[in-house]
Amino acid sequence: MDIVLEVCDYYFLDKVYATVLPKGGYVDNLIQTTPLLTTLSNFKLSNVFKTPLLESFVSTNNSFVQDAINFNTTSINTSNLPTYLLNKALNFQNKQDVYGLAPKFLPASEYISSSILARSNIFREALSILVVTTIFGWLLYFIVAYLSYLFVFDRKIFNHPRYLKNQMALEIHQAATAIPVMVALTNPFFLLELNGYSSLYMDINECTGGWKAVLFQIPTFILFTDCLIYFIHRWLHWPSIYKRLHKPHHKWIVCTPFASHAFHPVDGWAQSLPYHIYPFLFPLHKVLYLFLFTFVNFWTVMIHDGNYMSNDPVVNGTACHTIHHLYFNYNYGQFTTLWDRIGRSYRRPDDSLFVKDEKPEEIKKEWKKQVCQMEEIRNELEGKVDDRVYVDQ
Repeated sequence: MDIVLEVCDYYFLDKVYATVLPKGGYVDNLIQTTPLLTTLSNFKLSNVFKTPLLESFVSTNNSFVQDAINFNTTSINTSNLPTYLLNKALNFQNKQDVYGLAPKFLPASEYISSSILARSNIFREALSILVVTTIFGWLLYFIVAYLSYLFVFDRKIFNHPRYLKNQMALEIHQAATAIPVMVALTNPFFLLELNGYSSLYMDINECTGGWKAVLFQIPTFILFTDCLIYFIHRWLHWPSIYKRLHKPHHKWIVCTPFASHAFHPVDGWAQSLPYHIYPFLFPLHKVLYLFLFTFVNFWTVMIHDGNYMSNDPVVNGTACHTIHHLYFNYNYGQFTTLWDRIGRSYRRPDDSLFVKDEKPEEIKKEWKKQVCQMEEIRNELEGKVDDRVYVDQ
């Protein structure tokens, strides 16, 4: 994320902050005369781990700290485990990766030092990431979903008996309002990355494993996130959780590409957590991270586009996810069918989905069959009252 932020800072954000909050301006003078505001304006994320309370704890428990540094599985006990974890937190930061201390990818802009909020200021980082990532999320969603709607989406779905009245408008409203909230909830992960607390790296050399390591990170990222998303998604289908968080996404029994990001924001954030947890646990190249971040958003649109290209037994594609929306309790996976098979929640997509140029009467017959099966499962999960308004009602 530091690559994206530095590009934005260089080309326009440095100038924006210099114009709105210049050095020597009214806000700067107010800060200089207010001790609390001075402290906040100079606040950095690394200061969280350098509070007087923590420093006092470490200094007064020096022997425990030394034991914790030499911690191993044979010395686990209740006295040194907390200190060991604290020590790890204090030393986890890679100071060379702290954003904003000096330009890395582009030269310094003429406005780089003109604002009271330096690039490394945590409040500026949080605001910049919120705005930039929200705009990027909106653009990616609207562009990809619209292109999918134009060139891929099967418009026969509009005649499905479980297509909602004004569904696309409802999907777009849900997604457009959820994306900023999902970004805000994800902001802490981005801030930790920007301040060197992740395993993201830039240089490709022998020390980092070279290109082989970069290529290996693609399948490991997909397999890791696919596993965690399966369990998070299945948890979201627990009746009490489903009604509060996941039901807004299952409002769409049959989907258009615009349903891809139409979540309750906490639901969408929860299912995105594995993508942000991965770079804190495993090394990941920064450019590949941006590529994968974009790819998962493409994939999310693709599995909602209603275009059934293949009935692959391994890939959890559009057909598998259509079955999930139709029948609720199947095919929770994101990329593969592996965990659905292990968890006995896999349901093979109906062959009828792949029939091209099917006669209208056969399509209606199949849709009627789908509705009968769907309603039986929906009644168990949601109850007999259905608050959806369908287009044929």
